Amino acid sequence: MTGDIEDRALRGYVESIAPEHRALFDRLHRLILVAAPEVTVGLSYKMPTYKMGKRRLYLGVWRHGVSLYGWQSGGDGGFSARHPGLKAGKGTIRLRPEDAANIADEEIADLARSVLKT
Repeated sequence: MTGDIEDRALRGYVESIAPEHRALFDRLHRLILVAAPEVTVGLSYKMPTYKMGKRRLYLGVWRHGVSLYGWQSGGDGGFSARHPGLKAGKGTIRLRPEDAANIADEEIADLARSVLKT
């Protein structure tokens, strides 16, 4: 499947997202697809996974908000350096809705491009 959330398990994951985090998930999903429209979307590690060749970007929804995972050190296009308070570990960004509100769409799309296309 390319870009669409058609898989039943994936659709179930998305439909179960708490209302307070659904808008943030939808925004990140849309921006990842804008950044890399040729990705395939599936479930890996019980979370939405965007795949391009051997590259992966994972998008998980948690109590705090949404986390992005899946890149090697330095593979985020400088996002972690610009937002050190959002880094939650190697290759992990934790976004609460209030944090994401202060980040431009293009910066999130650039993060996705860096992870999936380089």
